Amino acid sequence: ELCLCVCLCYHAAMSETVMTYETAVKQVGSRSALETKVDDGKLFKIGRGIYATTKHPDPLVVAHITYPNAVITMDSALYFYSLTDAPPDEVHIATERDATRISRSGYRQYFTEKNLLEPGAVEVAGNQGYIRIYDKERLLVEVMRRQASLPLDYYKEIIESYRHITEELDIRLVEDYMALFKRQNAMFDILQREVL
Repeated sequence: ELCLCVCLCYHAAMSETVMTYETAVKQVGSRSALETKVDDGKLFKIGRGIYATTKHPDPLVVAHITYPNAVITMDSALYFYSLTDAPPDEVHIATERDATRISRSGYRQYFTEKNLLEPGAVEVAGNQGYIRIYDKERLLVEVMRRQASLPLDYYKEIIESYRHITEELDIRLVEDYMALFKRQNAMFDILQREVL
């Protein structure tokens, strides 16, 4: 499974607009050729070790290339799935609890137990490459888990959006994800009372 993700990430980096330094060097042939491409405006240095063929690449793809083990979650994922019309100010990503704290600006990091990070993580095509993001079912569980910390109007908007797509959701999968957490009974009540 990990090999598949690494292979897909490498393939995406070679054929898409955002890439690591190593991939950029391989693609253009040498370090000096990379510097020339950047100087000529054919490639753009987005951040430390990250290059793109466009000046303003998709921040979700940048996040995936920069932090390949992280998963797009909460506000960023909700906006990606059109469950909210409020674009996030930061890219929201979930990482393992023992992962290094992200110091780059523009990111909001959620630390997650190692065994809880992977369930629901899928790799999908974004605007300019692949991203690793929670599926809609896992994202609903994340919203229910963080209900108390979300602004009430924002929470209501998200729940209303989920009500409109209940036919698309795999409710059994939502229940399986809820079973992974301690507050599963409270989340089940929210699911029955507010979503279904």
